[in-house]
Amino acid sequence: MGIYKKQLRDVKGLKFFRLLGTGGKTGFGLYPDFNTYCFLSVWENRTAADHFVNKNNFFSKYLEKAKTIRVLSLTPFQTIGRWSGTNPFHVDNNISKNKDKKVAILTRARISSTKLFRFWMSIPKASFEISKAKGVYFFKGIGEIPFLEQATISLWNNIEDVKEFAYNSSVHKSIIRKTKNEKWYLEELFCRFYINKDFYLKV
Repeated sequence: MGIYKKQLRDVKGLKFFRLLGTGGKTGFGLYPDFNTYCFLSVWENRTAADHFVNKNNFFSKYLEKAKTIRVLSLTPFQTIGRWSGTNPFHVDNNISKNKDKKVAILTRARISSTKLFRFWMSIPKASFEISKAKGVYFFKGIGEIPFLEQATISLWNNIEDVKEFAYNSSVHKSIIRKTKNEKWYLEELFCRFYINKDFYLKV
């Protein structure tokens, strides 16, 4: 993945990007999933994003090699925190709220090396809890640096299902409380998105 970073630095309209690996087994496991990768990108406008998907040489190479490519077009409506010192997700304050629209949740953290054991010990419980949550239909662990820089993406039927899980799951609340009280993270980011499009370029 690192080989292609140079080819993406001058792509027109590309404001932020990360090439990410993914977790195996339940999606949050220590062992990586060598069959699945994630390209996360932020664009100046939809035209630039669409041009990249349809015309970019880097993306075309992946399209040729991949068995399946799934594209998520997302609009952020709530975000807090930093990713490498900045928050790349700009929220339009004029965006209309929609409680019935499908939602994507992105969480990302740089884990303190002294808290790695505590963090990874919590993963099986967190994975099991989200797997049985109402309204979630996809979840996957993603990351830049194995063990240290981790993120998750999850897709939900609506924001009310997200709130139900976030505020009423005792396991989830307990893990969040520990991350704060024990200072597991050196840096963290949380973002909620509306899902505009969710489609496959190749199946």
